[in-house]
Amino acid sequence: MAPASQRFANHPGAKEAPASALEYHHDRDENPVLRGLPLAVASTLVERSGWVQKLIWKNAKFGQATPGLEGVAWRILPNVISLGDGVSPAGMLELGPELHQPQPADLPGRFYSAADYHGLYKSGEVTPLQVAEALLPLIRRDVRPQSKYAVAWTQCNVDEVLASAKASTDRWAAGKPLGILDGVPFGVKDDIDVKGFVSTMGMKVDKSEGYFNKPSTKTASPVQRLEEAGAIMMGKLNQHELGMDTTGCNPSTGTPTNWYNKSYYPGGSSSGAGSALSGGLVPITVGTDAGGSIRIPASFCGVYGLKPTYNRTCQMSSSMVVMGPIASTVADLTTAYRLMSQPNADDPPQNLFAVSTPPDPSAKKYLGICREWIATASADVISVFDQAVAHLISHLGYEVVDIKLPFLREGHIAHAGTCLTEAAADARARASNPSRYLKLLNYPNRILVATGTQTAAGDYLRYGQIRQVIMQHLAFLFEKYPGLLVVTPTSPMAGWPIRPGDETFGFCDGNLTMDNMRFVWYANTSGCPAVACPAGYVDPAQGEGKLPVGLMAMAEWGAEEQLLGFARHVEGYLNEVYPGGRQRSKEWADVIALARQRSWAGAKQ
Repeated sequence: MAPASQRFANHPGAKEAPASALEYHHDRDENPVLRGLPLAVASTLVERSGWVQKLIWKNAKFGQATPGLEGVAWRILPNVISLGDGVSPAGMLELGPELHQPQPADLPGRFYSAADYHGLYKSGEVTPLQVAEALLPLIRRDVRPQSKYAVAWTQCNVDEVLASAKASTDRWAAGKPLGILDGVPFGVKDDIDVKGFVSTMGMKVDKSEGYFNKPSTKTASPVQRLEEAGAIMMGKLNQHELGMDTTGCNPSTGTPTNWYNKSYYPGGSSSGAGSALSGGLVPITVGTDAGGSIRIPASFCGVYGLKPTYNRTCQMSSSMVVMGPIASTVADLTTAYRLMSQPNADDPPQNLFAVSTPPDPSAKKYLGICREWIATASADVISVFDQAVAHLISHLGYEVVDIKLPFLREGHIAHAGTCLTEAAADARARASNPSRYLKLLNYPNRILVATGTQTAAGDYLRYGQIRQVIMQHLAFLFEKYPGLLVVTPTSPMAGWPIRPGDETFGFCDGNLTMDNMRFVWYANTSGCPAVACPAGYVDPAQGEGKLPVGLMAMAEWGAEEQLLGFARHVEGYLNEVYPGGRQRSKEWADVIALARQRSWAGAKQ
């Protein structure tokens, strides 16, 4: 929550949207669903025909008129920056003792956290090197037989991992650890730059293309901050190709497993991150989010994901994408966020942000609910949502206010159109021969990216007008209800079922994709931060294993710490109140037990 004296750069100004923009009609999308051989044929037609591309673009309603935009200035970037006041903390909030406390040993569904690793290293029971050695056989794609967990990963530099783990082990032996994360393993999504790695972005590697022969020369600042804190970067994580959908289905690099129910997708596009966390391999991952790509896999895989304020952790070449943490516990989500968001003098927009601070405990806690929007979710998801919200009201002092939000349908389409347009520009830039850029992509993405090339400048600017109205109305709500959190389910559906055969070519189902993004896109378009938390479980329609359901909150620009406090409340509800408590997948990998075995074996030698 921003204090009354909070100053912002690039603030949109508080302005209530007109009544016409606040009317919501939930319409079903009517995009063609393509899979198998018809998908392959259709992608060839789309690739070769601008007329077909335009037909698909129009059918998706990307060019439809939007009333109520007369006189509205268009806004391309949601770059609102919460500015420091010269008094509040600078740099980073302390990683206090509350983040060093492991969860109770008898807690149902307990996940390991950084605090568990920290305690073991401190006692000398295991070392970071033993943990890394236990993990490497589980994540490497270059060994046979390959572990069932390895599909969540794409690349691993074994020598660097072992060197980092040895250095951490030496620091612990000398009694000079760098902090809570020293020796803690983590993974990084494959579209994020890490020195020495090619950011393959889930694409099939084609060595004839220059792009795949140019490893990154610099590590992205948020990842570098974790490494500077002693965390061990185990490798790059698999993803939905280009981040262009929300399932994680990838015919080129394999589809990561949802360990709660292997008959469902893990969510995307940070699918490897969700899978690695739900499988217990690492406690922290780093993902990106342009349309729920952090929050959807967090929801489907029963973990925690934070989409920060636009530009909060680093500046990216998109009007939608941000980089943020996904973690097994809220303590680790908090630790990772605070380290990743430290000011970076080489990134001027990011360096201007004030440190996010928790709200005054005496301040009112408002939950904004747009009821007609939430009513579009499935009945089982609504039931989990209602139970969680009821607890927040009755036991934690939250007050519900009914709100209206503008352009819920029109903005949803504008968000999708913007993402496709920007993805098309990026795809062309990666190819050595721009006329053949689609050849680098799988069949579904050839259709999506080609369709994105049909956006006219006037339509792109209209998307910016819709963004401006949305941001002004949110500013109006944040001013009216200081500290407001807009709460929804993370996804209107508990999970996305796998259909046999789809991994051969992938598939294109824009209708379900739009459904899955129904709530998450608002934070990307507005640039506001949002957090996704597991809040319960429901029965599946297929396969074995309950499906996690996520609860999401969106806050004012710069209010990440308020969201993390909300996440702690939801975590307490799931762990201590929800019937049966938190659940863990049946094939959860006990990495610490494996490391202990190595320790015992070494002691016997």
